[in-house]
Amino acid sequence: MLKVEVPKENYHQELVSCQMACPVHTDARGYVRAIAEGRFEEAYLIARGPNPFASICGRICGAPCEVACRRGKIPRLDDDGNFIAWDRPISIRALKRFACEQFGPDIRPTQEVLENIKSYIPKIAGNSEEIAALLQASISKKLIKASGEKIAIIGAGPAGLSAAHDLALMGFSPVVFETEPVAAGMLALGVPAYRLPRDLIVREIEVIKALGVEICCNTTIGRDISFAKLRKNFAAVLIAVGAKSSRSLNLPGEQGPRVYGAVDLLRAVSLGESLNIGQDIVVIGGGNVAYDVARTVLRQIAYDVARTAKRLTSISQVWLVSLESLEEMPADTLEILEGDEEGIIRMNGWGPLEILRSENGSVKGVTFKRCLQVYDENKRFAPVFDDNVCQTISCDTVLLAVGQSPNLSFLKDGGSDIEEFRPSWPKVNPQSLSTTAKGVFVAGDLAHGTRLLIDAVASGKKAARSIYEYLTGRSLTLESTTAHIVQDNYRREAGYENIPRVEIPVLEAEERLHHPDTVVEKGYSFEQAIREASRCLDCGVTPVFDGNRCVLCGGCADVCPTDCLKLVSLSEIIPTTELNTTINNSLGQDQALNLDEHSAILKDEDRCIRCALCEMRCPVDAITMERVTFSTLWRSQ
Repeated sequence: MLKVEVPKENYHQELVSCQMACPVHTDARGYVRAIAEGRFEEAYLIARGPNPFASICGRICGAPCEVACRRGKIPRLDDDGNFIAWDRPISIRALKRFACEQFGPDIRPTQEVLENIKSYIPKIAGNSEEIAALLQASISKKLIKASGEKIAIIGAGPAGLSAAHDLALMGFSPVVFETEPVAAGMLALGVPAYRLPRDLIVREIEVIKALGVEICCNTTIGRDISFAKLRKNFAAVLIAVGAKSSRSLNLPGEQGPRVYGAVDLLRAVSLGESLNIGQDIVVIGGGNVAYDVARTVLRQIAYDVARTAKRLTSISQVWLVSLESLEEMPADTLEILEGDEEGIIRMNGWGPLEILRSENGSVKGVTFKRCLQVYDENKRFAPVFDDNVCQTISCDTVLLAVGQSPNLSFLKDGGSDIEEFRPSWPKVNPQSLSTTAKGVFVAGDLAHGTRLLIDAVASGKKAARSIYEYLTGRSLTLESTTAHIVQDNYRREAGYENIPRVEIPVLEAEERLHHPDTVVEKGYSFEQAIREASRCLDCGVTPVFDGNRCVLCGGCADVCPTDCLKLVSLSEIIPTTELNTTINNSLGQDQALNLDEHSAILKDEDRCIRCALCEMRCPVDAITMERVTFSTLWRSQ
């Protein structure tokens, strides 16, 4: 008996799994296929439509779209049909970078980029979250713009700037207050320059400012202007300060010189500030931030050695010690591999016990104990240690990368009506992102905890819509139109199903350490980008079967190279209420019980590679390849 699922109402949207996995629902399939066909400008504009930080995401996004990519679910078989391994997802993030390098802020002046985006609006048929739809609605008068009300945004990180971007398009006058001397938050102060060039950040922000967003740096709320004054002088306030304070472990010996939080170290390096860092460094943590810190100090040491042109008296080393095993580490696999290549000494399965100091107070080492288990049977963090198995690493500096928390001390003056569910974390309505205080909203880490860059972007956009509805009294709804377009003579690139993933070109390990700002990833060439993009299965296209024409010859199943189609008797399918209803509606109640007399074609979506062989094989034209498109338009009511 076979277990099957009856397609649901949003079945066709879910087919494009990369788009559904993206927090802002970027049409990744759209820009990847555009690259494969050489339409680079269109690829950039599709990527930029829902995301004001498309160029930056092309460099550092955690890429949940790739995790969901159907290409990674296709089995690779040997000549005898035996399973070898699963295929690998499309390199969606790197392809986004490629598209942005052709027509985005990477190479284009700000005003030209802005005009390109606006000129393309009438052509965009995208997804349920495209900010392009806001622009289009404004042009078509379906979005009633606001009257220029001033909105205060605290924090110029990706969440705050994404909200400012959308609010400006909606007719508001956003003013962003940033305590640091530069905008972009952790993009500028937390992400190392070897991953994200600083000039690219500046150009992306210039596009946002060109929309009418005012950004006030070196302005600290609670010091330069009170929170109470903000609430009085602005129609609404959005708090998007992020979680920028490093957490401590309260270890013996933790307080004192040469023990730093990860965020403090990254900030100091980004701003060119001096920190008293030694030569033998232990980084405690197993996530991406821990690797950012470890790889940053490794570069700083190598650069200092090169500049002083002398041999150090002792060998400089950077250890990265995590509770988790290699398989459990939360850091991206690429970070781990590149860290190993660059010489970081990785130690898995150890937890810090004490930071050792000499009589004069200087750090001399860290004692660790063996971690036997990090998570319990319910996947909750509950480490178990063997206190009898310990070791000490000699070092002169310790960097803690064990989490971050926000600082909301500015709420003391004017924020007493903002309730917190725990210290420094306000209560938030998950639908509207509003707090318990009238006219005060949150976005980013405060709304959902520390997540990916793209999650912060999505949160800022969501907060902007809530502020619009709060101040105008008008609901902001999305009109979506689904179209099925038959693809005549649909064909794919020759041999696309066997093309292996094109690895992202990177500098050799020794080249990366020449300068702290040397960018590791070189990005795709034209040929590499087109080759990688051609691997995309184009999940927006799917074979559609006409049951009235089908003669049950089974040719489609015979020719399918991945065995994703099966022709079976209805009696072989496990009956469910949903399935029985579908059968009754198709056959009529009087025939529904004669299951042996009827057949069904079953399709495994995870195996289908959209090759169109079934369509070509069908002798009665019962199969068509159809593209599903989703056109969206915002309307205020």
